Amino acid sequence: MKILLVEDDTKIASFVAKGLREANYTVDISTNGEEGCEMGRKNTYDAAVVDLMLPKLDGLSVIEKWRAEESKVPVLILSAKRSLDDRVKGLQRGGDDYLTKPFSFAELLARLQALIRRAGSGAIVTSLTFADLKMDLLTREVHRGTTKIDLQAREFLLLEYLLRNQNRVVSKTMILEHVWNYHFDPQTNVVDVLVCRLRNKIDRDFEPKLIHTLRGAGYSLRLP
Repeated sequence: MKILLVEDDTKIASFVAKGLREANYTVDISTNGEEGCEMGRKNTYDAAVVDLMLPKLDGLSVIEKWRAEESKVPVLILSAKRSLDDRVKGLQRGGDDYLTKPFSFAELLARLQALIRRAGSGAIVTSLTFADLKMDLLTREVHRGTTKIDLQAREFLLLEYLLRNQNRVVSKTMILEHVWNYHFDPQTNVVDVLVCRLRNKIDRDFEPKLIHTLRGAGYSLRLP
């Protein structure tokens, strides 16, 4: 599942993102309100964590703009403002939950999971499919036909990314940014190794083959 984190405090952003990634979420980070607002418009997220005190555009304005455009992404507000009035204002203007700083990561994760569950299947994608390949994002189970496939954490993240971009070409750089969440030397072979491992699990013993290499461009999940 994919989370948008809009937080200008780099230490808090790093702490939250690290914990979410260890919990097998994909995380996009923005450090200002304008950029975060635009990312929320252009991309699909399962939930967003938004600080209130942001440069360029405050968090409440970000949330209001999303709601004005009928975005139903669940939003967990982060704020150092602890008064009842502040919490009420945050919820009235489009937030779904409100967590005050300082906070424990365990509580943040539990609240996010609750928001995603409550959102239900109407706004949140809980499974991804392509041909006879199916990924359940809640149970984290993957099947090819009736065969259950066990994936390691990064293999799961790679397959989720390919499924979300099925029939599109994704470059090595794009995979590095979304699966590892930071930049490697683009000449590294870690992507090739991971794709090879994933292919061995979902393609080697099955037909048709689903993961295709486009030389010089990247990879694509598509039918032959």
